[in-house]
Amino acid sequence: MLRSLLLATAAFVALPAHAEEKAAPDATANAPADAPTTPGQDRDHAQPNQEIVVTGTRARATADVLGGTAVLAAEELTREMRPTIGETLASQPGVSATSFGPNASRPVLRGFTGDRARLLIDGIGSIDVSNTSADHAAVINPLTADRIEVLRGPSALLFGPSSIGGVVNVIDSRIPRRMAESPLHFDGMATYGSASDERSITGVADVPVAGKLVVHADGSYTKTGDLRSGGYVLTPALRAQAAASADPDIQALANLKGEVPNTAARTWDIAGGAAIVDDRGSLGFSVSRYDSLYGVPIRYSLDPSVEAEAVQLHAKQTRFDVRGDITTEAAGIHQIRVRLAAADYQHSEIEDTGEVGTTFYSQGFEGRLELVQETHGEWEGVTGGQFSTRNTRIVGEEKFLPRTESSQYGLFTLQSLDFGALKAEAALRYEHNGLRAQADQDIGNPLLDRSFDSLSASLGASYALAEHLRLGVNVSRSERAPTQEELFANGPHAGTQAFEIGNPDFTTEKAWGVEGTLKGSGDGWSLSAAAYYNWFTDYIYDAPTGAIEDGLPVFQYNQANARYYGFEVEGSARLAQLGGFAINADALSDFVHAELVDQGPVPRIPPLRVMGGLEAQSDALTGRIEVEHSFKQDRVTDFETRTGGFTLVNASVSWKPFGAGSNTSLMLSANNIFDVEARRHTSVLKDYAPLAGRDLRATLRVQL
Repeated sequence: MLRSLLLATAAFVALPAHAEEKAAPDATANAPADAPTTPGQDRDHAQPNQEIVVTGTRARATADVLGGTAVLAAEELTREMRPTIGETLASQPGVSATSFGPNASRPVLRGFTGDRARLLIDGIGSIDVSNTSADHAAVINPLTADRIEVLRGPSALLFGPSSIGGVVNVIDSRIPRRMAESPLHFDGMATYGSASDERSITGVADVPVAGKLVVHADGSYTKTGDLRSGGYVLTPALRAQAAASADPDIQALANLKGEVPNTAARTWDIAGGAAIVDDRGSLGFSVSRYDSLYGVPIRYSLDPSVEAEAVQLHAKQTRFDVRGDITTEAAGIHQIRVRLAAADYQHSEIEDTGEVGTTFYSQGFEGRLELVQETHGEWEGVTGGQFSTRNTRIVGEEKFLPRTESSQYGLFTLQSLDFGALKAEAALRYEHNGLRAQADQDIGNPLLDRSFDSLSASLGASYALAEHLRLGVNVSRSERAPTQEELFANGPHAGTQAFEIGNPDFTTEKAWGVEGTLKGSGDGWSLSAAAYYNWFTDYIYDAPTGAIEDGLPVFQYNQANARYYGFEVEGSARLAQLGGFAINADALSDFVHAELVDQGPVPRIPPLRVMGGLEAQSDALTGRIEVEHSFKQDRVTDFETRTGGFTLVNASVSWKPFGAGSNTSLMLSANNIFDVEARRHTSVLKDYAPLAGRDLRATLRVQL
């Protein structure tokens, strides 16, 4: 696989010289000349700020993107940074997190996760097994991110047919996009968090050599202890059951408070890369190694005959990436972009005896090619293709999937018309998926071979109601092929502590969606609102059956019709100017309602949430206080428990000790100040693993 990638890279390097001479910079460099930047924060000096989205055909203002969007960069990214991508994004509009303990947390986008909410690294998948189970951490390190974007609407079809919840794109500088402005560009960050005794350090360096060549290196290390919660580890209902038990060991669980056992972690990540860069384009590569050992919160059993397991996961990945872009002289084609990646991943599930119970192996290769059209008056667009292959096998006593091979080939196009007041956008994607499961006597699985063809489309438009206010609507039709675990799962899974059962006869999941948006910004104010409605045919979901197999609760995948609707809205306003400080207020709210037709609620859907903040900003000093309230969730399925509401109060202060032009900053924050007990309804382990209690954090960032 790596040999194939090297050959593809060599072929790209061998493009004719006249094409190379006309190479153009990355899309981020096409941002408007007046696009605001935040010196001393983004690792790429010329990176645009949160008002610009760079994922897609070109850099665009967030107001011009159809669908609800969110961008995390600069000071906000530093403040929200956590060891997992899920917790880092959990405060963004329309985003929650799976929160499978503090070390394995994926984003939940509008109630969707897994294959319906793709995680990308600079446009390419993370190539791991995080979408197969909530306990599998995504091999994405937020500590090395320059910016993180959540994208919805027609542009999401560039990256997959099933991203109905959205796409998360983590943009880093491991493959340099531009020449460093000095002989050495260095960005370092060190963080301490009290809730889990978190200690992390990150360093990133870019060095220009030999004229057009830029060499990059980065590394990070994070170590945490067990997470300290804001109250009892078990919910009141479980504590009452434990207290009523005649077994003294189970009775002791009723008083388990403070630290959540088996949640410590150690993670390191290192990468090196290089790129040829000039004002006409770039071509580069990177190689990275990721290694993480983390504990999974214990799902305590209240049955004396069943022993709860304290499982640790040791995940490793070696990854090779290539990225390039060239401006061509071909008629109608402005730019060719290529992106390739190959990865070798494995993780072992280690039992509390120290023995390896089960090991996952996964090798993957993914690539995409984009042809960006020349702009003709009001018309622009991009057309391309994408492919990926995966080979996954599980070895061990708790194997719940047979050996599987999967392949995906897709063709896509996104076309835009800009008439000033009226903007329109259409996207179309065809995809072929093939999945093959080897015969496996251990789990009673015969040889299975399934293939699916899907066609997804999206059409939208926005209209300027006023100079700085746009109203938009988008209609989509999407189809999603079942995943390997939805088709072939049949066995116990120690990490999730569940017995999982799939269905090899599943058909393609189909959905219609409509979304309306209202976006605007002006002097001292901004507004972004979205409301959506999605209806599914043959929607695939998993839910507990109430049965017990091998001492584990049985979770069965099913198909049914479903309806999702909801909204997210956020806004900010400048209240006053006091000396050198601008006093700003902001607010956010999001809500999802999900129903299985004639059956009841979809499991693990986040409840209504509201958040408000007050911020005093100056060139060198910024202070913020915010309050987040998550309402109770009592719309639950059979065998799913209700989740109580909670309120979190957070505060932070950011200081540039050497003045506004300094590249050094110190941030102090206090999260969950009142140390409340909080649980996310989206978490499979919410009854056994609450969120962090009071967390005092200090982050020092130095950029040279």
